[in-house]
Amino acid sequence: MSNFIVKKVAVLGAGVMGAQIAAHCINARVPVVLFDLPAKEGAKNGIVLRAIDNLKKLSPAPLGNPDDAALIAVANYEDDLELLSGCDLIIEAIAERMDWKHDLYGKVAPFIAPDAIFASNTSGLAITALSQGFADDLKARFCGVHFFNPPRYMHLVELIPTSATRPEIIDQLEAFLTTTLGKGVVRARDTPNFIANRVGVFGMMAIFHEAEKYGLSCDVVDDLTGAKLGRAKSGTFRTADVVGLDTMGHVIKTMQDFLPDDPFLPIYQTPAVLSRLIAAGALGQKTGAGFYKKVGRDIQRLDFASGEYVAGGGKADDLIGRILKEKDPAKRMKSLRDSTNPQAQFLWAIFRDAFHYIAIHLEAIADNARDIDFALRWGFGWQMGPFETWQGAGWKEVALWVKEDIAAGRALCAAPLPAWVFEGPVADNGGVHAKAGSYSPAKNDFVPRSQLPVYGRQLFRAPLLGSAAENGKTAGITVYEDDSVRLWHQQDEVLILSTKTKMHVIGAGVSKGLAQAIAEAEKNYQGLVLWNADAAEGGAFSAGADLQAMLPLFMSGGVNAIEPEVAKLQQAHQALKYAGVPVVAAVSGLALGGGCELMLHAAKRVVALESYIGLVEVGVGLIPAGGGLKEAALRAALAASGNDLLQFLKHYFTHAAMASVSKSAHEARKMGYLTRDDVIVFNPYELLHVAKVEARALSAAGYRPPLPALLPVAGRYGMATIMAQLVNMRDGGFISAHDYKLGAMIAEVVSGGDVDQGSLVSEQWLLDLERRAFMELLKHPKTQERIMGMMQTGKPVRN
Repeated sequence: MSNFIVKKVAVLGAGVMGAQIAAHCINARVPVVLFDLPAKEGAKNGIVLRAIDNLKKLSPAPLGNPDDAALIAVANYEDDLELLSGCDLIIEAIAERMDWKHDLYGKVAPFIAPDAIFASNTSGLAITALSQGFADDLKARFCGVHFFNPPRYMHLVELIPTSATRPEIIDQLEAFLTTTLGKGVVRARDTPNFIANRVGVFGMMAIFHEAEKYGLSCDVVDDLTGAKLGRAKSGTFRTADVVGLDTMGHVIKTMQDFLPDDPFLPIYQTPAVLSRLIAAGALGQKTGAGFYKKVGRDIQRLDFASGEYVAGGGKADDLIGRILKEKDPAKRMKSLRDSTNPQAQFLWAIFRDAFHYIAIHLEAIADNARDIDFALRWGFGWQMGPFETWQGAGWKEVALWVKEDIAAGRALCAAPLPAWVFEGPVADNGGVHAKAGSYSPAKNDFVPRSQLPVYGRQLFRAPLLGSAAENGKTAGITVYEDDSVRLWHQQDEVLILSTKTKMHVIGAGVSKGLAQAIAEAEKNYQGLVLWNADAAEGGAFSAGADLQAMLPLFMSGGVNAIEPEVAKLQQAHQALKYAGVPVVAAVSGLALGGGCELMLHAAKRVVALESYIGLVEVGVGLIPAGGGLKEAALRAALAASGNDLLQFLKHYFTHAAMASVSKSAHEARKMGYLTRDDVIVFNPYELLHVAKVEARALSAAGYRPPLPALLPVAGRYGMATIMAQLVNMRDGGFISAHDYKLGAMIAEVVSGGDVDQGSLVSEQWLLDLERRAFMELLKHPKTQERIMGMMQTGKPVRN
């Protein structure tokens, strides 16, 4: 057995995709060289340098830490081709022109190392045609790799081998993409636009067609086809604007040119409205106008009839909203089909069109139905793939409805559904996904998921309706469970605590569960992991304290009734910190307020790249009181190590006072919420595996909790210095009087209170300062306004 380790990557092409692919390699700490043409004027590498500089300005940010832009090596095709020989993976990402790509390949091929993988990041060009002219050895190491934009955030990568590509090359690349870059890999056949764009863009074209048929405006269509369907909230027309209407036109043109025998060919014709917009240079978001146009603070929509922009804001009918809230997918689909409402008929039509299309094209574009569902979920932001939706709504009945519409001429083409839809394994199973795997027409059987070793790191892989796979909410052996927490294990030596509250907020039940988890782990296990089952599917680690749970206490006993619960939370976090076994926090998504404090008290943190961490209590007029400020003071003292403590303390004070939230795990480390020893994980499906590995490693190394110690604080000197800056901000109108009060209280706690500079205090001293300040604020009318505003609207009140 030999390892394939990508020590260095070369990216050819510093355009939008190439530069962002390079940026994501740097996020993953993979050295990368970014190539482009030599500049005609100025610095030879000017094109690449400008592209790297632009990475710092893009939103959403391609880099987890903008400072890391400096880590991207720059190169040009004239002077630096020899650098390719030191790269294990070369990704070409230039414009979608076959002739340009072939010209570049001729230049770079002699410099590619004999064991390196060469891949083209193309959205739809034929990979076999791209490899023409290569020597056999390079053909065997060449494939397509299609990242979705933006590469940091989009989970999907399509891998496209040719008949000449060695299977082990694809396996190696899939492993690298999955664990190092954190992607969901789908293998596609070498057909035009591969899987996601082929099906997704057809779906958009069908929506355009059906919207015209039913006379629906683009804003109404977007409301119907966005979050209400469990798809990207931007819907259809706004998504086209974001992608770029010229880009969409290119994808459509590829389908027109290379799919002449497709029964759906008439639908691939570029809509007249799209052609007019492209001709006018209205390419969507990047040009300021497309199907939508921002005018002042208003967003106007294109009126298809007049070609003018008019007031937008159209919404789905209330009836449709009620239908789509029906929990039973079979009843929901039947209601849409049976309704005479034009919007309901439109929705049934686009579902029917999608089911018809994927059934006819499954065998040609993918190995099995699973790849189509994951491609649409990971590449287009759908909560459920089209085959999952069909199966969930009742496979046989929906198939008969589609067949009936085809026969009646209501479908987009007359091609019949394939025989496998109605007979054989799929019909017997009631759909394409089963416990044994997903249906492959070529094999006429269900094929299991990939068993590459890299997937052993995903203890619970991406769920798929009908697969009956284990999930983290019910798997394993439950030790204890109530409405707030579940303690469980996987028949090994690590106990897992999963919170069950909405957004995993922390209330009395979670605090009690923490105490139970620590006691159980110390008695029977080698470690404890804090992990939530929806971590990989966009769930939060914890959105903070449960404000709703405070209301009954407040109503029954007033503000003073809340103080004992705050003390219990502080002690629960302290017990976590000083537990006799290592506690590892497996963090993904939001870790805000109390969630951040919970994480800070673990022995170690394993954190997904897309984690958004911060102490945000000032947003509800409070200060952190679960030990967050105590930990800030402690970390500042450790970092200062005898130097000017205040300089380190200001860093932590500012983040708490401004309610700063990290935009990535890398930024959380820069902000001080993560240490150098904490682990950043790129694939959220690997989070639990890595956390358990770290817990076992700490235990095997003879883990002992830290010894309680006194820490030096900045005292009155620190408070006075920070508050002088707050006075200037208040008097300059930058913060309100209540913001000033909040800042002053945070300054008091992190500075250790009214003591001399350099005084040694205990953690409990700081916790008491936190709690007293918290209780004082809780009685303040301005804080109560902020709390009620947040609970009613979900948005912070500035007062």
